[in-house]
Amino acid sequence: MRTLLAVAALFALAACGDRDPMPQGERTYQGKPDTPPWGTGDRASWETKLKARQLTQNEYRRINAK
Repeated sequence: MRTLLAVAALFALAACGDRDPMPQGERTYQGKPDTPPWGTGDRASWETKLKARQLTQNEYRRINAK
């Protein structure tokens, strides 16, 4: 019984040391480039619209406005 537990512990510890091989050579990002969150439009108008949307999500302002 002890030998079985010792072998099981040995296999469990051996599995912890397994590592994935790293690819060799130059590594570059192959996905699509990121676009800015405001898209192709004007950043200032996007920020203004975002600020207006944030103000409507404030529960205290919504309750007191009624």
